[in-house]
Amino acid sequence: MRIARQNWWTAGFLAPSVGLIGIFVLIPIALTVWLSLHRWSTATPFGDAEWVGLDNFDALFGSDLVGRDFRQALRNTFVYAGVSIALLIPLSILFGTIVHRAAVRGTTLLRTVLFATYTVPMIAVAIVWSKLYSPTEGPINQALGWFGISPQPWLSDTSSALISLVFLNVWQQLGYFTVLVVAGLTQIPPSVYEAAALDGARNVKLLFRITLPLLRRTLLFCVVIALINAIQVFEPVATITQGGPVGATNVLTYHIREVGIERSQGGLASAMAVTLLLALVVVVTLVFALMRKGDDR
Repeated sequence: MRIARQNWWTAGFLAPSVGLIGIFVLIPIALTVWLSLHRWSTATPFGDAEWVGLDNFDALFGSDLVGRDFRQALRNTFVYAGVSIALLIPLSILFGTIVHRAAVRGTTLLRTVLFATYTVPMIAVAIVWSKLYSPTEGPINQALGWFGISPQPWLSDTSSALISLVFLNVWQQLGYFTVLVVAGLTQIPPSVYEAAALDGARNVKLLFRITLPLLRRTLLFCVVIALINAIQVFEPVATITQGGPVGATNVLTYHIREVGIERSQGGLASAMAVTLLLALVVVVTLVFALMRKGDDR
């Protein structure tokens, strides 16, 4: 009787949260999947949606303009996410190790400065970095001029525009992941390093034999969160480049907004969103599988 009463109390406390998740997460996902199977204009009611089955998905992977634009946006999204993670994780480990060392002077100030970037809204970061990248008055090009390097078209060149946005993302996210790495480092007993030092291990061996293996779960969390954040990128593209030049920064979230709202093709945009969700699930599952495989060794 007592256990049943406790279960009722537990269910009662969880009910509001579960209800909010259902209203704001599960129902929108189900509605998006339903719309992806229909031809629907965002200017009309749901009741006017016309069943088309998998035609929207066929269009995404077809050879016409719709398919080419979608595949370019999907490719840009995963290039953006991959390069961001490739820069964020090593830099987070580097700065996290520096901050964790109590002997470093100004550690508190460094930790504050690093994390402060994460608290700044992305829209404000995008506006500031658009000024930094200015080809004529931007501080970056002015600094390059001191070394005799001509001004670079950071955001107007198809070969550099997406990478320029990656640098913006890394700068904004680095402090958050550094704090996560520091939290993981504090869980490693100092005695482990002391024992390894007695065996003759030095900095490089300590990093690859002790630090990284014991940080595996923290780094897994960092990779997953960094991947989700990167795939959801929208504000820098909408504020600075609007998907240009020539679609070089047209990531999928911005493309979904353009197709669904500006072109009023709600069914096609929903199919893009479902495809992005499935791709994200597959990638995250692979990351967890690789991490689990590493734990089994």
